[in-house]
Amino acid sequence: MIERLGEGVWWMQFGLGPPLLRNCYLVDDDGAPTLIDVGLPWDAPKIRKHLESVGYDVSDVERVLITHYDYDHVGGLRRLARDLDAPVSLGERDYGIVAREYTPPLLHHKGAFHRVLRRLFPLPLELQLRPLADGERVGGFTAFHTPGHNPGHTVYVHEERSAAFLGDLAWEDEGALTTPMRMDSYSLAEVRQSVGDLAERTPPFEIACVGHGEPLTRGGSEALGVLAASLR
Repeated sequence: MIERLGEGVWWMQFGLGPPLLRNCYLVDDDGAPTLIDVGLPWDAPKIRKHLESVGYDVSDVERVLITHYDYDHVGGLRRLARDLDAPVSLGERDYGIVAREYTPPLLHHKGAFHRVLRRLFPLPLELQLRPLADGERVGGFTAFHTPGHNPGHTVYVHEERSAAFLGDLAWEDEGALTTPMRMDSYSLAEVRQSVGDLAERTPPFEIACVGHGEPLTRGGSEALGVLAASLR
């Protein structure tokens, strides 16, 4: 399904049902179609159809922003790459994992997983991968470094669209924001710190676009503040 959340912001959801649902987003950034996260490889045909339903083709996409290097957020690139002529950006430390500039810790459960992931399912070589620094601007988006779930996890905030793309920094549960599972994160302590830092740094936004669960269409920054306060 694809659903309009606000002016120039669309939500795509894939999966069989909770807790296996995953989200991707499309943003019209002043005429530049932007994908945020791309699901699993078998989500790619549906992404193509959803883009077509709102008047775009994969070749129209001008940039892809990845919140973090997990297969349910990057896997779709394997089947979209052949038609994608756009830079694919992600946080510096997660770029380092993909580019083999950073070696995840072998004795950490998720570090070991990422070592296996990049070996068995490498991203297509033709992709135009680029790292993003904290605070860097990409079109109308600002990148916020939010480590914890992954070393290079990044949140993207679009002030004009009043939307924040939270990835797996926070999930939605019964209309509120919550932190991801410990077993799926490098450090929940870092996640909690990142939630608090983002709540202090980000401009106000209405739409909270989570990686899992349903996006909040109102009071997104307030919900983030409530979560931050609960984690102190």
